[in-house]
Amino acid sequence: MNILFCSVGRRCELLKDFRKTLGDQVRLVVTDNSLYAPALEFADVSYQVPLIKDVAYIPTILEICKKEHIDAVTTLIDPEIAILAENREAFEALGITVLAPYQETARLCFDKYEMAKFLTAKGIPTIRTYGSFAEFRTAYDEGKIQFPVFVKPRTGSGSVGARRVDTCEMLEEVTASDPSLVIQELMTGEDMDADVYVDTISHEPVAIFSKKKISTTIGGANKTISFKDENLFAFVKEALKAFQFNGPLDMDLFYQDGKYYLSEINPRFGGAYLHAYGAGVDFPAFIYHNVKEKTANDDCIGMYDEGIVMMMYDSVVIRKFDDIQAGMATV
Repeated sequence: MNILFCSVGRRCELLKDFRKTLGDQVRLVVTDNSLYAPALEFADVSYQVPLIKDVAYIPTILEICKKEHIDAVTTLIDPEIAILAENREAFEALGITVLAPYQETARLCFDKYEMAKFLTAKGIPTIRTYGSFAEFRTAYDEGKIQFPVFVKPRTGSGSVGARRVDTCEMLEEVTASDPSLVIQELMTGEDMDADVYVDTISHEPVAIFSKKKISTTIGGANKTISFKDENLFAFVKEALKAFQFNGPLDMDLFYQDGKYYLSEINPRFGGAYLHAYGAGVDFPAFIYHNVKEKTANDDCIGMYDEGIVMMMYDSVVIRKFDDIQAGMATV
């Protein structure tokens, strides 16, 4: 299986997991805009490509797909998910499976305000979310929400800019200086997430790995512990019926007052998927079955142990610059 990871960045361990599962049954082709993306060093073939907003970007990716006989493509950054979804037909015309959601789902997942409105309309428990200070102030005056609150960028990723705000005066000032922020109720319950694989043939979730967050940094959880709850599995499966996903996704959740709340969905490999893999929930194998064997995966929801802990740490790649340049393929 020739798989293309776009915008591969620092996701070295993810590539190692694919190699561990599939060995020489997989050929890892990766792209990034930067020569200094460390994960480039763990692939079979690496390409430096234009920025994702460049008009030459998708034509370049399609040329790489043709040259490398790509079977499946995915991205590891949020802003590119919608781009793959919008160009699904061009990839599928080449026989390539796009491991990304369909267009409307991709749009909702990238926009936290639109997602919150959508979830509310569908009756899926979510966090109270407001798109402007004026909208928040109306709800506040009606007693629907209280301080403190939480603000974060409407279309941001990696928790950049997310913070607690304690007073109305501070909130008005913060949102005036950055109108892109959404305002949310501050959740005080357990912070957790779930790695989910939606089968590309059956279009059903076949794996759900749930974990509680022990510690987080900018970019997500870095220490987590696995747990299982049939109520959570049922909540996730019911919520997913409202969307069109295709492949891996990461779902952020809260558990508060005996109830699960869906915060947001990142329809790609989550940064902490490494925990799921280490506990035996093998997305690379699922992808191989779907893409190369053309078979649906069996339901294995909850088939992992509780109490498995992930403790993430940093490592480094040391290379001569000339060797980095020499190792890059050309389109």
